[in-house]
Amino acid sequence: MENMESGSFRESKGYIVVEQAPDGSRHILYADKAACTVTRLAAEQLQGADPSGVTAELAVERVKLDSQHELWILEPSGGRQQHVAELERMNSALEAALKSAESANRAKSSFLSSMSHDIRTPMNAIVGMTSIGLSHIDEKPRVQDCLLKIRTASTHLMSLVNDVLDMSRIDSGRMKLNEEAFSLAELIHDIAVMMRPQAVQKKQELQIEIGRIYEESLIGDSLRLRQILVNIIGNAVKYTMDEGAIHVHFSQRRTEPAVQEEGGGVVWLDFVCEDNGIGMSREFLERIFIPFERVSNAVTSKIEGTGLGMAIVKNLIDQMGGRITVESREGEGSRFRVELPLLSAPQGKQPAELPAGQTVLVAESWSGRIGQIMDYLQEGGLIPVHVQSGMDAVTWLTEVQYEGCMPCAMLLGQELTDMTVLELASHVRQLAGRDFPILLVSEQDWAHIEYRAVRAGVSAFVPCPLFKSRLLGTLAGLLGSGGGEEAAAGGQDDFSRLHVLLVEDNEMNQEIAMELLSMIGVQVEVTDNGALAVEAFQASEEGHFDLIFMDVQMPVMNGYEATSNIRRLQRGDAQSVWIVAMTANAFVEDVRLSKEAGMNEHCSKPIDPERLQEILRGRLAVQERSAGKQPQPGDFGDKEAGRGSTGP
Repeated sequence: MENMESGSFRESKGYIVVEQAPDGSRHILYADKAACTVTRLAAEQLQGADPSGVTAELAVERVKLDSQHELWILEPSGGRQQHVAELERMNSALEAALKSAESANRAKSSFLSSMSHDIRTPMNAIVGMTSIGLSHIDEKPRVQDCLLKIRTASTHLMSLVNDVLDMSRIDSGRMKLNEEAFSLAELIHDIAVMMRPQAVQKKQELQIEIGRIYEESLIGDSLRLRQILVNIIGNAVKYTMDEGAIHVHFSQRRTEPAVQEEGGGVVWLDFVCEDNGIGMSREFLERIFIPFERVSNAVTSKIEGTGLGMAIVKNLIDQMGGRITVESREGEGSRFRVELPLLSAPQGKQPAELPAGQTVLVAESWSGRIGQIMDYLQEGGLIPVHVQSGMDAVTWLTEVQYEGCMPCAMLLGQELTDMTVLELASHVRQLAGRDFPILLVSEQDWAHIEYRAVRAGVSAFVPCPLFKSRLLGTLAGLLGSGGGEEAAAGGQDDFSRLHVLLVEDNEMNQEIAMELLSMIGVQVEVTDNGALAVEAFQASEEGHFDLIFMDVQMPVMNGYEATSNIRRLQRGDAQSVWIVAMTANAFVEDVRLSKEAGMNEHCSKPIDPERLQEILRGRLAVQERSAGKQPQPGDFGDKEAGRGSTGP
């Protein structure tokens, strides 16, 4: 740039050679092209002319050549000042570039210092607890305690690696958003399942409320959206003291009139997370989105974190075209508000059909949810009857049963004034018979209460946060008008009927995956690379393998090629067999490549046993539902991102 600028300065100057005659007069002997341009005269006009006349309005610098000749350097009036100004501008630009380079260098040093500390902290726990466990190998409680602490430290280390990789991709401009259809109800349900155990551990009250929702089927990057929401709610849980309160609210609003039945309209998702935690100072709020910035005090020093989460959140929200605002007071709590524009997706299925005008008995004493339940039932064309106590519910059912006008179903909420909801379910089951539909709406994890609920007589379960589609869909399934979204109450999963082909070249990874699968009864066969996997599948009987867990980076043939080759085979199960990427390639782009290759699911390493069982459970559900309906390759769920699996 500097050479170009200097060249432009030279081109703006003209040069003439002036000769002085014995009588003292001067005339021009020679003029270059630039001199013609500067004086706006032709060379013939300058030749022999009086230099004083043609340069009267120009800035002239004279250089003596000999006793009779001078070199005159011509430039437009003010040109010298312009030249000086340009030089000053260039110097200022160079100074700014130097400061920027010095700042980047300091940031790099700070980054390396922070990374060294933050990585060594969990590594110290892993190495130390391993040594302690080995030295007390015969003391089962001590070894178990060490293993639990190793798992905690490993999870933190994985989170740190993911954050650093995400920040690196954002800084380099390689972070790409994936635009795909997803269910808002499923996304929020999964987030609630992840965050509630953390809040329960600290005896916190975590309320997740759903406001006005126009579109549940949306188009966007659900993985990154989940990452944003989990990060903010997770921080609220971490920085709120034991027995504190966290309130989360989701709603939608439209910025344009009307809705298009085929989808494509824009809705804004509004998310608010408010807590009564330690809060932040006004000074820190100005730095909250800067990488590695954390509140520094006696409380936060004991809380794990990298200081990268909010920087990643801010960058992702900016990429999505949204906004984030933060309000906080030290010692009082914080309030985060996120606004994101999302496209509505075309409706994949028809709304649940319900018997219009039928009565539903609703037993719920918690005012925070009863209004939502009543509204949803009325919008579905049903007539809700509300009671707050179990005694009132039994009395009302006895009366209507005598009159021969029983409700079509009963909906149990979270709380009653005089007994537990499961006690009421048991009484109603005895009163109304085994075919009477009893639906439980609860924030509790179904896996924890399933046994007791089924024994009490619960027919089906809908988790909270409560969405209209889930409530009405499940109710319609119970009443025989269609399949509800939530499965009816049933028994434990039987994975022993699943036959799996594990494709993995690393012996330790083979051992881990085989043990995790064998522990839950899955039948496993192993091959070492993609080429052997294709041969094993081709040599097996049709329908022999239910799933293939496929590593991606392998010698001879990688997982993508192997999947493509399997899909092209001329046999009935080549399209229906589930192929799951089990790989350390875990960025959104890697998930997309897996899908394009024909894979059904993506399970990132390190392998999460719960994620593994979730995939197996999904395969079982498809087998039980379909009976001949072929699942399509690339039929991905959106479960992978909220688990922090964003780095290899």
